[in-house]
Amino acid sequence: MLVPIYVKPGSAHNHVGGSRDDRLMISVTAQAVDGSANEAVIKLLAEVLKIPKRDIKVKSGLTSKRKMLIISGEFQKVISELQNQE
Repeated sequence: MLVPIYVKPGSAHNHVGGSRDDRLMISVTAQAVDGSANEAVIKLLAEVLKIPKRDIKVKSGLTSKRKMLIISGEFQKVISELQNQE
């Protein structure tokens, strides 16, 4: 499943929810340095969705705030977990 996200690095706390530019907003405390924010996004989403980190990959936007993720696993579980975060 492809999930468009908008990442806000350097936030006060980690949070999944809301939207920006029709993308799921993900705030992480990690700074956008050497892939730290990408790693934090994957870790946070894996915790929220209760799936292994290996099931989440950044398809595009490695150095951008606008990213496209590929999330594998049970489709309905992922959708319902994301909707519960809003």
